Formats: sequence, structure tokens, C-alpha cells
Amino acid sequence: MTRIIAGSAKGHRLQVPRAGTRPTSDRVREAMFSTIGSWLASQDRPWSSVAALDLFAGSGALGLEAASRGAEVTVLVERNPRVAAVIRRNAQACGLDHVRVLVAPALSLPARAGDLPPFDLCLVDPPYELDAVELGIGLAGIATGWLNPQSLLVVERPAGDPRSPLPADWVVIDERRYGDTCLWYGRMHQG
Repeated sequence: MTRIIAGSAKGHRLQVPRAGTRPTSDRVREAMFSTIGSWLASQDRPWSSVAALDLFAGSGALGLEAASRGAEVTVLVERNPRVAAVIRRNAQACGLDHVRVLVAPALSLPARAGDLPPFDLCLVDPPYELDAVELGIGLAGIATGWLNPQSLLVVERPAGDPRSPLPADWVVIDERRYGDTCLWYGRMHQG
């Protein structure tokens, strides 16, 4: 069972698409959002000032968690229209009608829409079989058009792959392991 951990939709259960997704466990999501909360606190920023982008959204658990905690803008990107429909139903069931779902390949997004701000937080939970180097290259393209220079990037990967999934010019600020899952936290290099 996947559920929202905190915020306005706390406790709501999420539908999970039947095939092709691997929702982040509640334990890993709780740890992830605790770290993100610490990062926000260190910048004296409330959740209400955050624009969050969820790539490879699947059930929507990461993006909906950010929205539940008060993110001002939340956009979830999922390439499969049927899975995107599940995300929309989950958002509606949680009362998170302000989230936006884009049906598009996560690493091939078109230019950022003019009505969307640059994102402060980018949550990435790609299929584990996606190569880390390929992922980093794809994320570099997203970073140039969709993220602001101070953004925090959080990438979920299998713990057995030691290669950084971050774009080559990004700095790894933390790496945490939870069983077979590894969370990579990164920021753009500030030369």
C-alpha cells in the first residue's frame, strides 16, 4: 500500500498502476522528504515557496507528497497516458487538484511552458534499468530549461549501481542507502 505521509492529504492511499511502475516505499519517501525539509529549512524557505517537478511520476507518490506538504506548483511527468490518468485520479482523491500532469517522455521534455516557473525541486525515480550515465545526460538537458540554478535534484537508483546519475557538472551533496535503494541529492556546480 502506498500512501501520502504528511501534509493536507496525509494518510490517503494511492492507486498504483498494475504494471510498469515501482513506487518509492513509504520508508524511503519519508527519509527523502525529511532530507528535503532540512534543505528547505537551511534556506529559510517554506514549502509554499517551492515549485516541484516529478519526472517518471508513475503513481505520482513523490509529486503528490510534495503537493500535500504545500508546494506552490507541482508538475508530474509521465509518458504513459494510462498511468498519467491514475496520477490524475490520485490527485483528485487527495484533494490536490492544483497539480499538473504532463504526458511526455521525462528526458525529452519540450521547452518549459511560459506559465510554469523554473523548478526548485526535481524528484526523479526512473526505471532502475535506465543507465546512470544516460540518465545524467538526459537530466542535464532538463536542468538547462526547467530548473533554476539553486535547485535540488533528488534521484532514486538501485543501491548496487555506484555510478552517479547526476549531470556531469552537478555536485553530489549527499547519497543515502536504504536496503536496495539509493537516493542521490545534487545541486548545480556554482563556479
